[in-house]
Amino acid sequence: MSSYIKTVEVRWADLDPNFHLRHSVYYDYGAYCRIAFLEAHGLTAAFMAQNHFGPILFREECVFRKEIRLDDVVTIDLRLLKAREDQSRWGIQHHIYKNSDTLAAILTVEGAWINTQLRKLAAPPEPVLHVFNNMPRAEEFEWMK
Repeated sequence: MSSYIKTVEVRWADLDPNFHLRHSVYYDYGAYCRIAFLEAHGLTAAFMAQNHFGPILFREECVFRKEIRLDDVVTIDLRLLKAREDQSRWGIQHHIYKNSDTLAAILTVEGAWINTQLRKLAAPPEPVLHVFNNMPRAEEFEWMK
């Protein structure tokens, strides 16, 4: 897959007192894009619950480049930045654009999968490998040890 892009609408409630996007909304946009990608590829909340696993985040970082305002059109992409071969740990990067061509922010997350019964980190079931192996990759993608 070459790209995965979601479009979102900026809501009045997303703004701060300076009338631009609140910093925490960028993180919400990234989570929305990641979960939409997983669901579009069969890794739904129901599937995860039935198989007793789910994603967890260790780190989330956003670099803000340009402000986003109420009338801007916002798109978010998703790229696998790094991963272990068993997909037990991974890094995903989002580029958040306004009005299709202005890079507004770069959001990077690092995470893993947890066995929800044992409450311990675990390698995910086979369907996750297929989805992550077909996720769009960043140019600087690297395998983790």
